Amino acid sequence: MSKRKSSSFNDTPHKRVKAVVEEEEEDENIVGPSQQNSVQSHECVVEGRDVGIVESITLKNFMCHSLLGPFTFGSNVNFVVGNNGSGKSAVLTALIVALGGNAQATNRGSSLKGFVKQGESSADVSITLRNKGRDAYKPEVYGKAIIVDLRITREGMRTYKLRSESGQIVSTKKEELVSLLDNFNIQVNNPVSILTQEMSKYFLHSKGEGDKYKFFMKATQLEQMKEDFVYIKSTKHVTEDKVEQHGECLKDLKRKYLEKEDRYKSMASLDDMHAKLEELQKQMAWALVIEMEKELQPMREKLQSDRRSTEKYDEKVEEWKNKVEEAESKYKQIQDQLEGITLRVQELQPQCTQLKAEAQKRNALLKSSEVSVHRCKTNLRDLEKDKAQLSSRINELKLSISQTTGAESQARTDRTEQIRTELENLTHQASTLDQQIDQYQQACSRAKDELRKMRQEQLVFQKSTDSNRRNLQTMESSRSNRLRRFGEKMPAVLSSIEEAHKRGQFRQRPRGPLGYCISLKDPQLALSVEVCLKSLLQAFTCDNHEDEKVLQGLMAKVFHGGRRPTIITSAFLPHVHDTSRRAVNHPDYPSVLQALEIEDPVVANCLIDQRGIECILLIKNRTEARRLMMGRTPPKNCSQAFSMDGDQIFNNRSYSSDQNRANYLSGDVEEEIRHLQRELENQKAQVTRFQQQMRKVEDDIRQNEGLLKRAHMEQKNTTDKATKLQLELTDLQNVEEPQSEDLNPLEEDLQEIITKISSKRAEYDEARAQMAKLKASYDEAEQEYKQHKDQIGVVAEEADSIKEELSKSDQEVVRCKHHKKHYEDKRKAHLSNIQTLEANLNSKEQDLTASVAKATEICPERLDVRRTARSLDSEINRLKFKITTQQDQQGDREEVVRQYHEALENYKNMAHQVKSLNNFIRTLDSIITERLRAYAELRRFLSARCKYYFDTMLAQRHYTGSMTFDHKNETLSISVHTGQGNEADLSDMRSLSGGERSFSTVCFVLSLWAITEAPFRCLDEFDVYMDMVNRRISMDMMLKVANSQRYRQFIFLTPQSMSSLPESKLIRILRLKDPDRGSNTVQTNGEEEQE
Repeated sequence: MSKRKSSSFNDTPHKRVKAVVEEEEEDENIVGPSQQNSVQSHECVVEGRDVGIVESITLKNFMCHSLLGPFTFGSNVNFVVGNNGSGKSAVLTALIVALGGNAQATNRGSSLKGFVKQGESSADVSITLRNKGRDAYKPEVYGKAIIVDLRITREGMRTYKLRSESGQIVSTKKEELVSLLDNFNIQVNNPVSILTQEMSKYFLHSKGEGDKYKFFMKATQLEQMKEDFVYIKSTKHVTEDKVEQHGECLKDLKRKYLEKEDRYKSMASLDDMHAKLEELQKQMAWALVIEMEKELQPMREKLQSDRRSTEKYDEKVEEWKNKVEEAESKYKQIQDQLEGITLRVQELQPQCTQLKAEAQKRNALLKSSEVSVHRCKTNLRDLEKDKAQLSSRINELKLSISQTTGAESQARTDRTEQIRTELENLTHQASTLDQQIDQYQQACSRAKDELRKMRQEQLVFQKSTDSNRRNLQTMESSRSNRLRRFGEKMPAVLSSIEEAHKRGQFRQRPRGPLGYCISLKDPQLALSVEVCLKSLLQAFTCDNHEDEKVLQGLMAKVFHGGRRPTIITSAFLPHVHDTSRRAVNHPDYPSVLQALEIEDPVVANCLIDQRGIECILLIKNRTEARRLMMGRTPPKNCSQAFSMDGDQIFNNRSYSSDQNRANYLSGDVEEEIRHLQRELENQKAQVTRFQQQMRKVEDDIRQNEGLLKRAHMEQKNTTDKATKLQLELTDLQNVEEPQSEDLNPLEEDLQEIITKISSKRAEYDEARAQMAKLKASYDEAEQEYKQHKDQIGVVAEEADSIKEELSKSDQEVVRCKHHKKHYEDKRKAHLSNIQTLEANLNSKEQDLTASVAKATEICPERLDVRRTARSLDSEINRLKFKITTQQDQQGDREEVVRQYHEALENYKNMAHQVKSLNNFIRTLDSIITERLRAYAELRRFLSARCKYYFDTMLAQRHYTGSMTFDHKNETLSISVHTGQGNEADLSDMRSLSGGERSFSTVCFVLSLWAITEAPFRCLDEFDVYMDMVNRRISMDMMLKVANSQRYRQFIFLTPQSMSSLPESKLIRILRLKDPDRGSNTVQTNGEEEQE
């Protein structure tokens, strides 16, 4: 059941008193059981009138019981039997509370929260009422039964749910329950309908005759009728007071009406002044027309003069136009001469270029020849130098050979072999060290790369951990303030915006963050909407740029150097954009706009403008989204779609999302906090393992670098040894070379050099001869080129004078065009002035036409006015002032007329109201008199019937008694005679024994039953203080009444066993289990027996 709170129902609802039904049949049935045939016929008559009886009731955590029921009641007589503490009174209390009664009516507590079992948060009661027959309540809605579910919370609040026969909730409103109870005539606060144990004891022990009378009045609902009559009388007195007040007002209104009528009649003296004012206004209208006609004449003359002077400007423009044509013709002739000279230069230019190229070509050949001569000369000098060096070397070797010995040669040979052996060993050792160094370097490089990657991963991991920690803090702080999800400083920003708005710094209050202003209809779409909107969730929107500047200043104060939310500037509109034409509309999947609940149209328009949310679909299944978007016919107007996992799908591509959970729009904050806490714990464990791996890699790097360092040192030592041995070997070899050197090759080389010297010398002489020939050819070509170039220079000098003449001609053309433009501009300005003058003239003529029309409207016949408009205006103002002064003394005519009619209308309305109220009071008097007469008659009739039934009931035990009603003093005295005949006098009930008093009380209650009507009646421990004889007789009486009223339900609660009851299908006994005194919980389920 829902835990929503609802206000308690009225304790004493106003119900109409239903007429007593089938009174004569009841009288006959009470007399004795011999009227069985009439009872059966009565059942046929009242068939279908058993609506509103209780079919079953179930209690959960009610009072001290964990579970009672469900109890199924019969349609006629029901006995709820059990020892004290078994739950009988709890069933009756639950029935009263569940059907709208208050806690005080149960006499079991002062507040509803006292009915909730200790240690439980709420108590539940479920009652099923029959809903059959012609008096059924909304049978097409509820069916044949109505289930009333009540929940009482620990705070004392109760909520109702009215269910149909199938269990479907129909209503949760208290008005529906009140209508239902009124339809069934169920009166839970009426002691005759439900007589609790405490009320029964109070009635038994009551010694006041006034209390019995109040009991009678409340049972028959005459008390409610009496209260209604008192209310009507008070309403009548209030109305009479209002009539008296309105009578005083009516006199004042009549006096005011007469005063306004006198002022209205005294207004005739102003008519003459108004007539004169009207005549002056007519003259004023035609005087304005005459003055405007005088103003137009000079303008027409000026226009004609300007039109005549236009011809002079045309002549000047034509003159300078001819001069421009002459200057342009002369400029064209000079330009043609210059073009002829330019053509001659162009004809000479190719030949000059050809001669220049030929001279450059011969110069290049000359330079190449000079280089060849220089190269031959250098080679010849080098050969001579080599010849001298080689001859010197041969002579030195011959001298050295003669001085060498044989013993030194053998020692050098042995040392040479030893050095070569050591060098070979060192070479092998160096190769091994190179391999080791390479291995160590590769190991270090791999370890460093792995360490670098791990550090990068650690940095990313640390950022993720920090982000999750910040998100966790944000989520925890958002428990009390959802705004903190969008940033810790968001509440401060909104507070600053609100204060600035109150000070009037904003034209329109900015909206934001936008994510705070929206909510989801389906919480499962939170991630997809966040991925779609991204940074817009934290953005703000302003109406204009001035508001944006103010908001920027506020954010600068709150966000000190940090990242600020985006500000979107767009004019605020009071309604949401019409997106019906361009929006996507799919029958199965919503758009982002359709999936959001946005109360502010400004926020909706901003998201539509910035993101186009009306064109984006939200499809939970990723596969279905791709099938729909990438098919042949994607949805119309759909630009893209997002899946529930945040994937973005276009019609030709898709992208996966890095975000896996919603941060801003998720509904369950506690679940998000638990998820972030678990993720942080996992990340802490991963950080620990990650740090262990990094320390291991760092140890490997240090070990490999140590080995690499030692290998480098060994390599250096080996290299130094090999270098020393190699130097020593080289020295030994250099010493041994002269001893084994052969002089024949050197002598052969010397002979070869001598031969090359002879050949080079001949080549050098030939190159010098060729260079001299090329020098003569180059001089000839250069001379011819200079002559041709001088010829072109002469032609160019001739063109310079023509260019100067062309420049002067061009200046003349510019000067003539300038004068031509000057006069064209003056003519244009002149024509513009004419057009302006014509426009002004047309405007004035239109104004004149309008003035003539207005004047004609004021005065159709044209007046020949001699006076000026100013003098007329002065006289009109003086006359108006005079009229105003007189109106101030007498009042404005229209105002006086209005006040007169208003005073007349008010007087008539008030007179009509007073008359209507007097008629209402007279009608109310007659109605009250008639109702009071009927009320007294009904009270007398019910009193007589109650006396009759009371005497009949006492006769069942051969008692006699009397009931004396004193309606004036509101007392009821009951006397009972327990003897036979006249052996004893009538005595008050207070002098009876407990059993006799209980029996008398039962007789009184049964007599009230006979004159009232309700679908069910309940008695709690009706047989208290009775002996066996009175209990048996009372039981027989109640069973006879129940047998005669089978369309009503009777529920009796008693601690007796009821084993002596007669067998009948109409009697059902519900036996409750004894309470378990050893524990706090009571036996939950009762036993039902049908006898």
